[in-house]
Amino acid sequence: MSQEKAGNVSMENIYRLDGRVPVGKAIPFGLQHVLAMFVSNLAPITIIAGAAQPALSQQEIASLIQNAMFVAGIASMIQLFPIWKVGAKLPIIMGVSFTFVTILSTIAANYGYPTVIGAVLVGGIFEGTLGLLAKYWKKLISPIVSATVVTSIGLSLFTVGARSFGGGYAEDFGSATNLAIASITLLTCIIWSIFVKGYMKQLSVLAGLVVGYILSIFVGKVDYSTLLSKGFVSLPKILPYMPKFNLGAIVSVCIIFLVSATETIGDTTAMVVSGLNRDITEKEISGSLACDGYASSISSLFGCAPVTSFSQNVGLIAMTKVVNRFTIATGAAAMMLAGLLPPVGQFFSSLPQCVLGGCTIMMFGSIVVSGMQMIASCGFSQRNIVIASLSLAIGVGFTASTEAEIWHIFPSIVQIVFGANVVAVVFVVALLLSFILPKDMDVKKISVE
Repeated sequence: MSQEKAGNVSMENIYRLDGRVPVGKAIPFGLQHVLAMFVSNLAPITIIAGAAQPALSQQEIASLIQNAMFVAGIASMIQLFPIWKVGAKLPIIMGVSFTFVTILSTIAANYGYPTVIGAVLVGGIFEGTLGLLAKYWKKLISPIVSATVVTSIGLSLFTVGARSFGGGYAEDFGSATNLAIASITLLTCIIWSIFVKGYMKQLSVLAGLVVGYILSIFVGKVDYSTLLSKGFVSLPKILPYMPKFNLGAIVSVCIIFLVSATETIGDTTAMVVSGLNRDITEKEISGSLACDGYASSISSLFGCAPVTSFSQNVGLIAMTKVVNRFTIATGAAAMMLAGLLPPVGQFFSSLPQCVLGGCTIMMFGSIVVSGMQMIASCGFSQRNIVIASLSLAIGVGFTASTEAEIWHIFPSIVQIVFGANVVAVVFVVALLLSFILPKDMDVKKISVE
């Protein structure tokens, strides 16, 4: 591997957690992480704000989107470079969470958007404090539970990747144009991985995004009409809405924060296992959850929904093994810049969903493989097989689009939490089984040949 050193600055450091990488060569790797999640970071805000009654204006929604970019950058920086005990000191990219879309849209429609802000503010403090107290409850989550949750995260993202591959929620979903662009993007990623040598091999996703984006321009799928619609510089607005507090809304959101915490544990564990080739520490879990929660409270002060770790970036790390914090920080800085410079944000958000789908569908598969490797490392005892197989079967089966109605006899809050959330169901079932099944159920491992 070639080296480019200036003191302790070296390209070799991209595969190490710490150390400096030449700035000019770190930026493409950082941008790769941002582009992989950029549109997904903006979509939840649009959906939740669109459901609010009274309705928010287009100008208000645009301002919230700008704030979301800025907040995602701040939260990512805290995960990379912790403040006190808040942050994991790991290459985690944060973004506005899809997990809360259903519950927050319901609250926005029934109680108004300020009530959403109040619930997120309190819920974030709840999760953050839970993270700081992780040493008191972390041992309750056994390795097989974590491994099964990581696998379920990958499985839950398959439909997301397929939806993006077809064009997202555009009117021309599944069109020949979308499928062709996504396929060419995916093919570019694969060819780049095969033929490019050295550290440049790890830029396969960025190469696919660039080729897909250029192709999209030629076929007229990129809209530049709004590029300068918000001016060149715009500072994020703090407290665009004064929070209102509703006990029912707060309790509901706190329950979903528990689900988000589960996903964060799974994401962080998968990232450490696949990227750093070791087990995650209690301190890293505590820091990641504390950041997840308290950064979400900060997000509410900017009028935004909760932030959380993004599985897209976990999959990217599993593929590239690029874990350098300085390198990933260039991506976090780009998100903050996008929040301050509207044309930058508009440019990033113009990336068509089909292009993202061509890249992410392979990354999501990497998460499943990481989960499978974690399950294998736990050992194939009869007890572990029952926990993993049953929790995945129930989690995937009971949340499939046509089978989700199995929850219809339960209260609405149960339907919201579990009806379409594979990870939440898998976590609860796996956790219960780990408590119920005897430890000496079968200590013999089944041979896998």
